[in-house]
Amino acid sequence: MGTLWVLSLAGALSLAGALAGDSGAPRAVTPAALDTGSTREDPLGHGRGLDCREVRKHNSSEWCRFVRGNPDCRLDGGFLDYLGGVFCVFPPGLLPLAVTLYALWLLYLFVILGVTAEKFFCPNLSAISTNLKLSHNVAGVTFLAFGNGAPDVFSAVVAFSDPRTAGLAVGAVFGAGIFVTTVVAGGIALVKPFTAASRPFLRDAIFYMVAVFLTFLVLYLGRITLGEALGYLGLYVFYVFAVVLCTWIHRRQRGDGLAPPGPWEPEMPTDAEERESSGTNSGDYGEEYRPLLPYHETSLRILTTALSPLDQRKWRRKPWYWRLFKVFKVPVELVLLLTVPVVDPDKDDLNWKRPLNCLHIVTSPLLCVLTLKSGAYGLYQIQGIFPVWGLVMLVGSVLAIIIFLTTTNEEPPKYHCVFAFLGFLASAMWINAAATELVNILRTLGIIFQLSNTVLGLTLLAWGNSIGDTFSDLTMARQGYPRMAFSACFGGIIFNILVGVGLGCLLQMTSSQLVVKLEPDSLLVWILAGALGLSLVFSFVAVPAQCFQLGKAYGVCLILYYLAFLCVALLTEFRVIGLAAA
Repeated sequence: MGTLWVLSLAGALSLAGALAGDSGAPRAVTPAALDTGSTREDPLGHGRGLDCREVRKHNSSEWCRFVRGNPDCRLDGGFLDYLGGVFCVFPPGLLPLAVTLYALWLLYLFVILGVTAEKFFCPNLSAISTNLKLSHNVAGVTFLAFGNGAPDVFSAVVAFSDPRTAGLAVGAVFGAGIFVTTVVAGGIALVKPFTAASRPFLRDAIFYMVAVFLTFLVLYLGRITLGEALGYLGLYVFYVFAVVLCTWIHRRQRGDGLAPPGPWEPEMPTDAEERESSGTNSGDYGEEYRPLLPYHETSLRILTTALSPLDQRKWRRKPWYWRLFKVFKVPVELVLLLTVPVVDPDKDDLNWKRPLNCLHIVTSPLLCVLTLKSGAYGLYQIQGIFPVWGLVMLVGSVLAIIIFLTTTNEEPPKYHCVFAFLGFLASAMWINAAATELVNILRTLGIIFQLSNTVLGLTLLAWGNSIGDTFSDLTMARQGYPRMAFSACFGGIIFNILVGVGLGCLLQMTSSQLVVKLEPDSLLVWILAGALGLSLVFSFVAVPAQCFQLGKAYGVCLILYYLAFLCVALLTEFRVIGLAAA
């Protein structure tokens, strides 16, 4: 997604910027620590600013008043008041029940992020890149990287938008990086020993080490300026240019114009079940169920079939655990099918469903205005009389009727590619809304258990955002493509750290405040940054030392390294390990 960077991301990222500023309050211009743990002077906490994590130190009868009256306990953005729910709605004796419900909702938010990115966000990005006639390598390092890293990047953007949750972003970006480059990369070497691609590995490792060093420097200086934030994005553009240039040189050296698949080429092998469509066009049954005589489905039949997230034939073939997980995903998929159009270049009809796509003309813009600033814009009354959402619905209905009357069920219109951009925007809004709720609930859990944002970021948020990459990369390795999976480990996280940190801090800046203060007052931040840098240096030295032949010993070393790091990080969080007082 190189030269397309401006074209593809400008709209969605500017939108994410608006969403990242969801709170109606002005952004803080005072220095913001990543993990503030100091207590301000007001033992009663009546509005003058105790750290919200102090709530559990008060009597349980005062919890609700403390949360309601303390500005530090306000969760900016989002649709649910998690702190008010756990400390005001649930009695103190039912706190474990509240935490259990929040944990289940947290897992479901990860499911929402995964389903949206995999089945709606990425396909539309692929359709856009195909429509713009991008090469596989350019599309891979831009659109595909954005699709795969969307949950990480949106979570980082949302976390950086509030100085109180900036530690979540730092912990998640670094935590996901060390998890993927140790556990996932080590798991690939254990599953399928292989010979790594030398030049792509060295290129990606060098770029990632530079990105980690820049972030370490920014944390050391305690602030990031406008130039430095733009430098992050510029470094990623340079990385895209390096990928394209290396591919071109490699092709010239081969002389036949054909290069082996790069680490980000869209035609990566995927799980066969995910490649099956949910309709009657499934590859396994296409010939068997094709009607003998020409048959034209009615619009109602097309609509009901397109809105069904279940394939009855596949349902009967799958094991019980797949069915159980599918039951949990059905509500999410149904809502997404109603609000997000999907254009599939691999299908003959490009996934054109006239009645459903006409419905999307109404539901997708309505979704955008109702999720923008947590619905503040959508509920705004024009002249105090007519709501914005009503106007959007009215205009969308008129356009939907026009499109329905001027198109047919069998042939997609020439402007069908516009639905890919609409689907891209709508799925981005869903991802951002889920990421906002994710950040808020993680902060709530941190307040309940008195944990720092950094440790929550490097554990729960990093694990949740990386679980999809873990399964896909290990599956790819088992299918006989360990080199591709290993390359993806290093290529994908470059996008996450450069765009996540650069864009997150850039969107926090205002015209009057072009410096974002990042002052880590926790030893854990430095342990995290140092551990990531050390793991990269280890791989950078160990992989060439083994002549790029990676086996089980290398995999075991990486996994043991991550376990040791995790132990040190948790011991530091619980103050078993600390710096000696001067």
